[in-house]
Amino acid sequence: MMERKKPALSQQVKKRTDSVSKNKKEYDGDFGAVISTGSTLLDLAISSGRIKGGGLPGGILVEIFGPTGSGKTVLLSEIAGAVQRQKGQIMFHDPEARLNKQFARLFDLNTNEMEYTIPDTIPEVFKSVRNWKVENKKVINGIFADSLAALSTETEMQKEEGDRMGMRRAKEFSEELRKTCRIIKENNYLMVCSNQVRINVDAGPYQQKYISPGGESIGFYSSLRLRVSKPEKIKQKIKMAGKDVIRVVGVKSEIEIYKSSVWEPFRIVPVTIIFQYGIDDIRDCLQFIKDFTDNNVYTLNGKILDKSMEESIAIIENENGYSKLLKNEVINLWEEIESKFKIERKLKR
Repeated sequence: MMERKKPALSQQVKKRTDSVSKNKKEYDGDFGAVISTGSTLLDLAISSGRIKGGGLPGGILVEIFGPTGSGKTVLLSEIAGAVQRQKGQIMFHDPEARLNKQFARLFDLNTNEMEYTIPDTIPEVFKSVRNWKVENKKVINGIFADSLAALSTETEMQKEEGDRMGMRRAKEFSEELRKTCRIIKENNYLMVCSNQVRINVDAGPYQQKYISPGGESIGFYSSLRLRVSKPEKIKQKIKMAGKDVIRVVGVKSEIEIYKSSVWEPFRIVPVTIIFQYGIDDIRDCLQFIKDFTDNNVYTLNGKILDKSMEESIAIIENENGYSKLLKNEVINLWEEIESKFKIERKLKR
Protein backbone atom coordinates (compact mmCIF):
# COMPACT_ATOMS: atom_id res chain seq x y z
CA MET A 1 0.00 0.00 0.00
CA MET A 2 1.44 3.36 -1.02
CA GLU A 3 2.56 5.82 1.64
CA ARG A 4 -0.05 8.48 2.17
CA LYS A 5 0.10 11.92 3.59
CA LYS A 6 -2.68 12.93 5.96
CA PRO A 7 -4.73 15.62 4.20
CA ALA A 8 -5.59 18.87 5.93
CA LEU A 9 -9.15 18.65 7.20
CA SER A 10 -10.72 21.90 6.11
CA GLN A 11 -13.91 21.10 7.96
CA GLN A 12 -12.38 20.73 11.43
CA VAL A 13 -14.26 23.85 12.46
CA LYS A 14 -17.61 24.64 10.92
CA LYS A 15 -19.06 27.99 11.87
CA ARG A 16 -22.71 28.49 12.70
CA THR A 17 -24.99 28.28 9.65
CA ASP A 18 -28.68 28.62 8.92
CA SER A 19 -29.01 24.85 9.19
CA VAL A 20 -28.76 25.01 12.99
CA SER A 21 -32.11 23.89 14.37
CA LYS A 22 -34.41 26.61 15.64
CA ASN A 23 -35.23 24.22 18.45
CA LYS A 24 -31.62 23.90 19.55
CA LYS A 25 -32.60 24.43 23.20
CA GLU A 26 -34.11 20.95 23.11
CA TYR A 27 -30.66 19.46 22.55
CA ASP A 28 -27.24 19.46 24.22
CA GLY A 29 -24.15 21.23 22.92
CA ASP A 30 -23.16 24.67 21.66
CA PHE A 31 -23.01 24.69 17.86
CA GLY A 32 -21.24 28.04 17.52
CA ALA A 33 -18.41 25.86 16.18
CA VAL A 34 -17.93 22.12 15.91
CA ILE A 35 -15.04 19.68 15.87
CA SER A 36 -14.68 16.96 13.23
CA THR A 37 -14.15 13.35 14.28
CA GLY A 38 -11.97 12.83 11.21
CA SER A 39 -14.80 10.87 9.56
CA THR A 40 -17.26 12.76 7.35
CA LEU A 41 -19.86 10.02 7.73
CA LEU A 42 -19.56 9.97 11.52
CA ASP A 43 -19.79 13.78 11.68
CA LEU A 44 -23.00 13.59 9.66
CA ALA A 45 -24.45 10.80 11.80
CA ILE A 46 -23.78 12.76 14.97
CA SER A 47 -25.39 16.11 14.19
CA SER A 48 -26.14 16.80 10.52
CA GLY A 49 -29.70 17.72 11.50
CA ARG A 50 -28.39 20.66 13.53
CA ILE A 51 -25.54 21.96 11.38
CA LYS A 52 -24.55 21.26 7.78
CA GLY A 53 -21.84 18.63 7.70
CA GLY A 54 -22.31 17.71 11.36
CA GLY A 55 -19.59 17.31 13.96
CA LEU A 56 -19.07 17.50 17.71
CA PRO A 57 -20.23 20.64 19.56
CA GLY A 58 -18.71 22.04 22.71
CA GLY A 59 -20.21 21.68 26.17
CA ILE A 60 -20.77 17.92 26.12
CA LEU A 61 -19.38 14.65 27.48
CA VAL A 62 -18.79 11.89 24.92
CA GLU A 63 -18.16 8.21 25.64
CA ILE A 64 -16.61 6.00 22.95
CA PHE A 65 -16.92 2.36 23.94
CA GLY A 66 -16.21 -0.96 22.27
CA PRO A 67 -13.91 -3.99 22.24
CA THR A 68 -10.13 -3.92 22.31
CA GLY A 69 -8.50 -3.07 18.98
CA SER A 70 -11.62 -1.49 17.48
CA GLY A 71 -10.09 1.98 16.99
CA LYS A 72 -11.23 3.90 20.08
CA THR A 73 -7.82 5.45 20.76
CA VAL A 74 -7.44 6.42 17.10
CA LEU A 75 -10.81 8.18 17.12
CA LEU A 76 -9.95 9.92 20.39
CA SER A 77 -6.65 11.12 18.94
CA GLU A 78 -8.25 12.31 15.68
CA ILE A 79 -10.64 14.48 17.70
CA ALA A 80 -7.84 15.80 19.92
CA GLY A 81 -5.80 16.76 16.86
CA ALA A 82 -8.80 18.59 15.42
CA VAL A 83 -9.26 20.58 18.65
CA GLN A 84 -5.60 21.56 18.62
CA ARG A 85 -5.76 22.65 14.96
CA GLN A 86 -8.50 25.13 15.75
CA LYS A 87 -6.29 26.59 18.53
CA GLY A 88 -8.04 24.91 21.43
CA GLN A 89 -6.10 23.67 24.45
CA ILE A 90 -5.81 19.96 25.18
CA MET A 91 -5.82 18.06 28.45
CA PHE A 92 -5.05 14.40 27.79
CA HIS A 93 -5.38 11.79 30.55
CA ASP A 94 -3.70 8.53 29.59
CA PRO A 95 -4.00 5.94 32.40
CA GLU A 96 -2.82 3.18 30.04
CA ALA A 97 0.21 5.30 28.98
CA ARG A 98 -0.33 4.47 25.30
CA LEU A 99 0.04 7.89 23.68
CA ASN A 100 3.56 8.50 22.38
CA LYS A 101 4.90 11.28 20.18
CA GLN A 102 5.21 9.11 17.08
CA PHE A 103 1.60 7.89 17.36
CA ALA A 104 0.32 11.39 18.10
CA ARG A 105 2.00 12.83 14.99
CA LEU A 106 -0.28 10.71 12.81
CA PHE A 107 -3.13 12.97 13.90
CA ASP A 108 -1.23 16.26 13.80
CA LEU A 109 -1.33 16.18 17.60
CA ASN A 110 1.54 18.04 19.30
CA THR A 111 2.19 16.40 22.68
CA ASN A 112 4.44 19.31 23.70
CA GLU A 113 1.54 21.74 23.54
CA MET A 114 -0.93 19.94 25.78
CA GLU A 115 -1.37 18.99 29.41
CA TYR A 116 -0.58 15.29 29.61
CA THR A 117 -1.05 13.06 32.67
CA ILE A 118 -1.01 9.37 33.51
CA PRO A 119 -3.62 9.30 36.30
CA ASP A 120 -4.30 6.38 38.62
CA THR A 121 -7.74 7.20 39.99
CA ILE A 122 -11.13 8.48 38.93
CA PRO A 123 -11.01 11.67 41.08
CA GLU A 124 -7.64 12.65 39.54
CA VAL A 125 -9.26 12.93 36.12
CA PHE A 126 -12.41 14.82 37.06
CA LYS A 127 -10.88 17.15 39.66
CA SER A 128 -8.43 18.34 37.02
CA VAL A 129 -11.35 19.24 34.75
CA ARG A 130 -12.96 21.35 37.47
CA ASN A 131 -9.66 23.13 38.17
CA TRP A 132 -8.64 23.64 34.52
CA LYS A 133 -7.81 27.20 33.46
CA VAL A 134 -7.83 27.87 29.71
CA GLU A 135 -6.48 30.89 27.86
CA ASN A 136 -9.21 31.26 25.25
CA LYS A 137 -12.83 30.41 26.02
CA LYS A 138 -13.97 31.52 22.56
CA VAL A 139 -12.75 28.24 21.04
CA ILE A 140 -13.57 24.65 21.95
CA ASN A 141 -11.04 23.28 24.43
CA GLY A 142 -10.80 19.50 24.72
CA ILE A 143 -10.39 17.04 27.58
CA PHE A 144 -9.59 13.42 26.74
CA ALA A 145 -9.37 10.25 28.83
CA ASP A 146 -8.12 6.97 27.36
CA SER A 147 -9.48 4.86 28.94
CA LEU A 148 -11.93 5.03 31.83
CA ALA A 149 -11.72 1.26 32.33
CA ALA A 150 -8.07 1.62 33.44
CA LEU A 151 -8.85 3.98 36.32
CA SER A 152 -8.83 2.74 39.89
CA THR A 153 -10.52 3.97 43.05
CA GLU A 154 -8.63 5.67 45.86
CA THR A 155 -9.37 2.81 48.25
CA GLU A 156 -8.10 0.29 45.72
CA MET A 157 -4.84 2.22 45.29
CA GLN A 158 -4.40 2.39 49.08
CA LYS A 159 -5.08 -1.35 49.26
CA GLU A 160 -7.51 -0.80 52.10
CA GLU A 161 -10.08 -3.03 50.51
CA GLY A 162 -10.94 -4.68 47.22
CA ASP A 163 -13.23 -2.99 44.73
CA ARG A 164 -16.06 -5.40 45.52
CA MET A 165 -18.31 -5.91 42.49
CA GLY A 166 -17.27 -2.50 41.15
CA MET A 167 -19.57 -0.76 43.61
CA ARG A 168 -16.95 1.73 44.78
CA ARG A 169 -15.90 2.48 41.19
CA ALA A 170 -19.49 3.16 40.21
CA LYS A 171 -19.97 5.43 43.23
CA GLU A 172 -16.85 7.46 42.49
CA PHE A 173 -17.79 7.87 38.82
CA SER A 174 -21.25 9.03 39.84
CA GLU A 175 -19.92 11.51 42.41
CA GLU A 176 -17.30 12.98 40.10
CA LEU A 177 -19.53 13.21 37.03
CA ARG A 178 -22.27 14.90 39.01
CA LYS A 179 -19.83 17.61 40.10
CA THR A 180 -18.07 17.94 36.74
CA CYS A 181 -20.70 17.91 33.96
CA ARG A 182 -21.98 21.37 34.88
CA ILE A 183 -18.41 22.70 34.52
CA ILE A 184 -18.07 21.08 31.09
CA LYS A 185 -21.23 22.78 29.88
CA GLU A 186 -20.54 26.18 31.42
CA ASN A 187 -17.05 26.37 29.92
CA ASN A 188 -18.03 24.86 26.55
CA TYR A 189 -15.45 22.09 26.97
CA LEU A 190 -15.57 19.00 24.81
CA MET A 191 -14.76 15.99 27.01
CA VAL A 192 -14.23 12.71 25.16
CA CYS A 193 -13.55 9.44 27.00
CA SER A 194 -12.90 5.96 25.70
CA ASN A 195 -14.13 2.89 27.53
CA GLN A 196 -13.92 -0.84 27.00
CA VAL A 197 -16.82 -3.27 27.06
CA ARG A 198 -17.11 -6.15 29.49
CA ILE A 199 -19.29 -9.24 29.47
CA ASN A 200 -22.15 -8.74 31.92
CA VAL A 201 -21.98 -12.11 33.68
CA ASP A 202 -25.08 -11.32 35.73
CA ALA A 203 -27.21 -10.35 32.74
CA GLY A 204 -30.67 -11.85 32.57
CA PRO A 205 -32.47 -12.73 29.32
CA TYR A 206 -33.66 -9.14 28.80
CA GLN A 207 -30.53 -7.34 29.99
CA GLN A 208 -27.45 -6.14 28.09
CA LYS A 209 -24.86 -8.84 27.46
CA TYR A 210 -22.05 -6.29 27.22
CA ILE A 211 -21.58 -3.27 29.47
CA SER A 212 -18.95 -0.56 29.86
CA PRO A 213 -17.17 -0.38 33.25
CA GLY A 214 -17.98 2.32 35.76
CA GLY A 215 -21.63 1.72 36.44
CA GLU A 216 -24.53 3.50 34.77
CA SER A 217 -23.45 7.06 35.56
CA ILE A 218 -21.17 7.42 32.53
CA GLY A 219 -24.00 6.53 30.17
CA PHE A 220 -26.41 8.74 32.10
CA TYR A 221 -24.25 11.87 32.07
CA SER A 222 -22.93 11.46 28.52
CA SER A 223 -24.67 13.57 25.90
CA LEU A 224 -23.29 11.29 23.21
CA ARG A 225 -22.31 7.62 23.34
CA LEU A 226 -20.58 6.01 20.35
CA ARG A 227 -20.48 2.21 20.27
CA VAL A 228 -17.69 0.77 18.13
CA SER A 229 -18.23 -2.72 16.73
CA LYS A 230 -15.76 -5.59 16.65
CA PRO A 231 -13.42 -4.70 13.78
CA GLU A 232 -12.88 -6.54 10.54
CA LYS A 233 -9.30 -6.89 9.36
CA ILE A 234 -8.23 -5.20 6.13
CA LYS A 235 -5.69 -7.31 4.30
CA GLN A 236 -3.31 -6.47 1.47
CA LYS A 237 -1.65 -9.02 -0.80
CA ILE A 238 1.60 -8.52 -2.69
CA LYS A 239 3.87 -10.76 -4.76
CA MET A 240 7.39 -11.51 -3.53
CA ALA A 241 9.60 -13.99 -5.40
CA GLY A 242 6.51 -15.37 -7.08
CA LYS A 243 4.74 -15.97 -3.77
CA ASP A 244 1.73 -14.22 -2.24
CA VAL A 245 2.50 -12.27 0.95
CA ILE A 246 -0.50 -11.09 2.96
CA ARG A 247 -0.47 -8.46 5.70
CA VAL A 248 -3.19 -6.87 7.81
CA VAL A 249 -2.91 -3.14 7.07
CA GLY A 250 -5.92 -1.80 8.92
CA VAL A 251 -9.34 -2.46 10.40
CA LYS A 252 -12.90 -1.53 9.54
CA SER A 253 -15.49 -0.97 12.26
CA GLU A 254 -19.04 0.25 12.40
CA ILE A 255 -19.87 3.05 14.81
CA GLU A 256 -23.39 3.40 16.18
CA ILE A 257 -24.80 6.56 17.72
CA TYR A 258 -25.86 4.50 20.71
CA LYS A 259 -27.20 7.45 22.71
CA SER A 260 -27.57 11.08 21.73
CA SER A 261 -29.11 14.20 23.20
CA VAL A 262 -27.11 16.18 20.62
CA TRP A 263 -29.36 15.05 17.75
CA GLU A 264 -31.07 11.81 16.76
CA PRO A 265 -29.57 8.46 17.84
CA PHE A 266 -29.08 5.01 16.28
CA ARG A 267 -27.50 5.84 12.93
CA ILE A 268 -24.65 3.46 12.06
CA VAL A 269 -21.71 4.33 9.80
CA PRO A 270 -18.53 2.51 8.68
CA VAL A 271 -15.16 3.87 9.73
CA THR A 272 -11.92 2.55 8.21
CA ILE A 273 -8.62 2.85 10.06
CA ILE A 274 -5.32 2.27 8.25
CA PHE A 275 -2.30 1.56 10.44
CA GLN A 276 0.28 4.37 10.49
CA TYR A 277 -2.31 6.71 8.95
CA GLY A 278 -5.50 6.90 10.99
CA ILE A 279 -9.09 7.24 9.81
CA ASP A 280 -9.26 6.83 6.03
CA ASP A 281 -12.02 9.29 5.31
CA ILE A 282 -11.41 9.34 1.55
CA ARG A 283 -11.87 5.58 1.32
CA ASP A 284 -15.14 5.66 3.28
CA CYS A 285 -16.50 8.62 1.29
CA LEU A 286 -15.73 6.98 -2.07
CA GLN A 287 -17.41 3.76 -0.97
CA PHE A 288 -20.47 5.66 0.33
CA ILE A 289 -20.99 7.37 -3.05
CA LYS A 290 -20.56 4.08 -4.90
CA ASP A 291 -23.00 2.28 -2.59
CA PHE A 292 -25.76 4.88 -2.84
CA THR A 293 -25.59 5.77 -6.53
CA ASP A 294 -26.00 3.72 -9.72
CA ASN A 295 -22.26 3.66 -10.38
CA ASN A 296 -20.25 0.44 -10.54
CA VAL A 297 -16.99 2.39 -10.42
CA TYR A 298 -15.65 5.09 -8.10
CA THR A 299 -16.74 8.57 -9.12
CA LEU A 300 -16.54 12.21 -8.11
CA ASN A 301 -19.43 14.48 -9.11
CA GLY A 302 -20.34 11.96 -11.82
CA LYS A 303 -16.80 11.81 -13.21
CA ILE A 304 -15.28 8.32 -13.32
CA LEU A 305 -12.07 8.07 -11.31
CA ASP A 306 -11.01 4.43 -11.53
CA LYS A 307 -12.34 0.91 -10.95
CA SER A 308 -9.68 0.45 -8.28
CA MET A 309 -10.18 1.95 -4.81
CA GLU A 310 -6.44 2.56 -4.36
CA GLU A 311 -6.08 4.38 -7.69
CA SER A 312 -9.19 6.46 -6.98
CA ILE A 313 -7.77 7.46 -3.59
CA ALA A 314 -4.52 8.51 -5.26
CA ILE A 315 -6.42 10.69 -7.75
CA ILE A 316 -8.38 12.41 -4.96
CA GLU A 317 -5.23 13.10 -2.92
CA ASN A 318 -3.14 14.36 -5.81
CA GLU A 319 -5.66 16.67 -7.46
CA ASN A 320 -6.02 20.05 -5.78
CA GLY A 321 -9.49 20.58 -4.31
CA TYR A 322 -10.73 17.04 -4.93
CA SER A 323 -10.85 16.12 -1.22
CA LYS A 324 -13.17 19.04 -0.50
CA LEU A 325 -15.34 18.21 -3.52
CA LEU A 326 -15.61 14.62 -2.28
CA LYS A 327 -16.73 15.72 1.18
CA ASN A 328 -19.32 18.08 -0.26
CA GLU A 329 -20.73 15.37 -2.52
CA VAL A 330 -21.06 13.00 0.44
CA ILE A 331 -22.76 15.69 2.54
CA ASN A 332 -25.26 16.45 -0.24
CA LEU A 333 -25.96 12.75 -0.83
CA TRP A 334 -26.43 12.18 2.91
CA GLU A 335 -28.91 15.07 3.10
CA GLU A 336 -30.81 13.71 0.10
CA ILE A 337 -31.13 10.32 1.81
CA GLU A 338 -32.18 11.92 5.10
CA SER A 339 -34.89 13.94 3.33
CA LYS A 340 -36.58 10.70 2.28
CA PHE A 341 -37.14 9.86 5.94
CA LYS A 342 -38.48 13.25 6.97
CA ILE A 343 -41.88 12.96 8.63
CA GLU A 344 -44.23 15.92 8.27
CA ARG A 345 -46.72 15.90 11.14
CA LYS A 346 -48.81 18.58 12.78
CA LEU A 347 -47.62 19.52 16.23
CA LYS A 348 -49.71 18.28 19.13
CA ARG A 349 -51.61 21.00 20.87
